[in-house]
Amino acid sequence: MKTDVLIIGSGIASLQLARQLASHLNVMILTKMSLVTSNSYLAQGGIAASISAKDSYEQHALDTIEAGRFHNDICAVKTVTKMAPVLLHDLAAAGCAFDQEKNGNWSLGMEGAHSENRIVHSGGDETGKKVIEFLVATMPAHVTIKEGVFVYELILSDKGSCIGAKAIMADGTKKRIIANHIIIATGGCGQIYEYTSNAATITGDGIALAYLAGANIINMEFVQFHPTLLYVDGKTVGLISEAVRGEGAVLVTDSGVPIMANIHPYKDLAPRHIVAQRIYQYWKKGESVYLDIANVENFAERFPSITAKCIQHGINLQNKKIPVAPGCHFLMGGIETDLGGKTSVDRLYAIGEAACTGLHGANRLASNSLLEGLYMGNELAKYLNETGKQKSETTQEAKPIHLQKKYKSLPSIKELQQRTMASVGIIRTEKMLQEHQLWLESYLNGEKWEVQTASSEKEERQTYFMVLTAYLVTKAALIRTESRGGHYRSDFPQEVENWRKQKVLLKMERIEGASDERNKITAAT
Repeated sequence: MKTDVLIIGSGIASLQLARQLASHLNVMILTKMSLVTSNSYLAQGGIAASISAKDSYEQHALDTIEAGRFHNDICAVKTVTKMAPVLLHDLAAAGCAFDQEKNGNWSLGMEGAHSENRIVHSGGDETGKKVIEFLVATMPAHVTIKEGVFVYELILSDKGSCIGAKAIMADGTKKRIIANHIIIATGGCGQIYEYTSNAATITGDGIALAYLAGANIINMEFVQFHPTLLYVDGKTVGLISEAVRGEGAVLVTDSGVPIMANIHPYKDLAPRHIVAQRIYQYWKKGESVYLDIANVENFAERFPSITAKCIQHGINLQNKKIPVAPGCHFLMGGIETDLGGKTSVDRLYAIGEAACTGLHGANRLASNSLLEGLYMGNELAKYLNETGKQKSETTQEAKPIHLQKKYKSLPSIKELQQRTMASVGIIRTEKMLQEHQLWLESYLNGEKWEVQTASSEKEERQTYFMVLTAYLVTKAALIRTESRGGHYRSDFPQEVENWRKQKVLLKMERIEGASDERNKITAAT
């Protein structure tokens, strides 16, 4: 199979890109499940943009940098925040509807760490769903979409360029898809954690694929834990949007004591890492935490999907308390790219959460994620519309690098999730990280597994990608000996100025001509 542009993943960045690619390009989207099984589709929050007359992109930029603990790429922050209103107005002009006040102006919500009301919503707490549905409905005819496809390897030329991908198709057959340009838009890695808001498909595949192809991976230690996931019977079962706190909800103990009083000037709307760490402190003491929604007017009307989810799981909203727990929500690190999605590997691009441009720094500002996806998709489309028809290389395909002599039986996903949550979760220590790294390495450098069917191979390869991605997060967290944003080390609890702009770079060591035994999972840092 051949195409001009191959996009792996189907979130907002992917669909924004595909929708804007010119008709002279043949475009193929591969998605692991259905077109709407993505974090973007689940996004309850909105899109941040300086729409109000009393707001400015400079203030939006400052809030982004403050939330990111000054680890952000300043140019990326300024560029994206400046473009935010333009991107939203372009969507609206194309027919995407956003929530309005009675006077016809867009409703602007408030979320954590923002200094102004600047969150634009669609369908109340269904912004991601509404925007994704709009992008799908307006997808041009030259875009082919293949669902139920699992990509398990990137194809490199003997010159090191990415020229395609290998995939297990929906019918179980294996295909090689050759393309001029390959884009990873697979999201983050939330499913490596026991508690997460992420879709079931978000297992770190794209980041693992890029790493194995030799791309630079950076800042994987910066994992954002959303403070308020709905917590029922010992499990997290969905997200309770930060917009609920923006409308006046307060975090309290079982006895009604507000937990964020005197903790931060923004109280319950403090940056997410601060709120998550505070809830975790109560959890360690065996105390439950709730969102008190007594002060939220018209809760069911304002938050229809959250209301439905609470009812589904037996939460009596008449009590005005929703049980919550923190869980993995967003990865600030990922595949190193510029704002246009270019990686360190020729013809390989990454956009959206899988990419790390430096926009988010050490902790993402609320509602900047859908914005980033819209921006990167738009920017890469401009580039590919000019260059996308360049012929792919016809040189010999590079021999695959066997990363280890053998694999041993992989751990269960449940055990991996529990161990990663305990060791590389909200609070980390050197001892916990070292033990977890050794445990993960024992699987990456073990004995080979045997698979009998395409479906079992798909499951095993996905588990392997999860183990590898967890390893990258763990190794990066061990290297950064400070606490900053989404990375908190109790043995190094302070921010350290020397670390402020330093990237933690992880890159596959490629030893030309080396034996299988020497080509194990190691990283140049």
